[in-house]
Amino acid sequence: MIDINLLRENPDLFRASQRARQSDVGLVDQILEADAQRRQSINEFESLRAEQKSFGKKVSQAQGEEKETLLAEVKTLAQKVKAAENASNEAQATQDELLSRMENLVIDGVPTGGEEDYVTLKTVGEPRDFASEGFEPRDHLEIGELLDGIDMARGAKVSGARFYFLKGAVARLEQALLWMALDQATKAGFTMLTTPTLVRPETMAGTGFNVKHDDEIYRLERDDLYLVGTSEVAIAGYHADEIIDFESGPRKYLGWSTCYRREAGSAGKDTRGIIRVHQFNKAEMFVYCPVEEAEAMHEKMLAWEEEMLTKCGLSYRVIDTAAGDLGSSAARKFDCEAWIPTQGTYRELTSTSNCTTFQARRLNIRERKPDVVGPNGKTKKGGTRTVATLNGTLATTRWLVAILETHQQQDGSVRVPEALRPYMGGMDVIPVVAQK
Repeated sequence: MIDINLLRENPDLFRASQRARQSDVGLVDQILEADAQRRQSINEFESLRAEQKSFGKKVSQAQGEEKETLLAEVKTLAQKVKAAENASNEAQATQDELLSRMENLVIDGVPTGGEEDYVTLKTVGEPRDFASEGFEPRDHLEIGELLDGIDMARGAKVSGARFYFLKGAVARLEQALLWMALDQATKAGFTMLTTPTLVRPETMAGTGFNVKHDDEIYRLERDDLYLVGTSEVAIAGYHADEIIDFESGPRKYLGWSTCYRREAGSAGKDTRGIIRVHQFNKAEMFVYCPVEEAEAMHEKMLAWEEEMLTKCGLSYRVIDTAAGDLGSSAARKFDCEAWIPTQGTYRELTSTSNCTTFQARRLNIRERKPDVVGPNGKTKKGGTRTVATLNGTLATTRWLVAILETHQQQDGSVRVPEALRPYMGGMDVIPVVAQK
């Protein structure tokens, strides 16, 4: 949720942000109007309440006819107070509903526009030249089947389209990625969390997902719970309604979870293999920090993602995602896209988002401000303020697509990137399995 005080003081900032996102600019004025109505309603209610209290003193001191007259006035006043209270509550509800629709204020410098309007910040590594090696690369599913490591047919038999089984060395390769991500994150000061994959609607909404209109989300109606599409959701709710102490630095967590997405609206897209599936595993970074440190932390998280990609021997590019493709919570998002040989293009493997105070304000997550010593030498308690939250991917099942295709050999076997070999029991090549 955005800061209503900031919007009231700088509405043009939010109008510009909405334009950059290609979203409804008029929403800013609707919120301002609702805010003015809310404040007016509160003033009317408080004024009538004060009058009601003063009448109470008069009634207690009056006698006879005067008291009867005052009691009649008190009854009428009580009705006015109740009506003013209802009007105030309705105005607050209207403002809250409008604020819930307002997306986060984008950070200055984020590209304007939609999905295709990103800016490429850098390209790292050269795509492998298979032609010079004398063979045509296979796609990841064909390789996975040669290795007896990906079984889409039985996944569909058991669960339906876009489900799969990972087997043998390919299943171990996925776990190797997750373990390597954990070791790297632990070295960087992250605490591992295995997270719930079912969350309450208030946690989902607090993270910034629209549970009423998001067709990507699986819902368990009987229990009023939602399956998460990322452990970001559960970790964002981990410190809900708490005051965090940052004396020892930002709170950094690495969440391990299975993730679920309905992939609504993706009919016909990436139906082959495991690029776009309903269930996958992910290691997700999540950080709580003071607002002033958020942009620097965002750069660090991007660097950690790039470190993982380099260890996996992948060619990739980093893009600054355009405002219209950010999602409601992110103020800025960097994507790392790896080269997929058989597609001849870059595909997203990781993203990292700076959500500033948007999620924490919804979830009521604060830090305590330092105490202040006044001119009289007395110490005044510092109060609290909203923290910033950030998230970023360190490894997912989709990475297998890029690794299998990039490191394939002519016979269909796959060289294991050196950094992953200790997690593969020393295996340096995943061999083709004789078909039965």
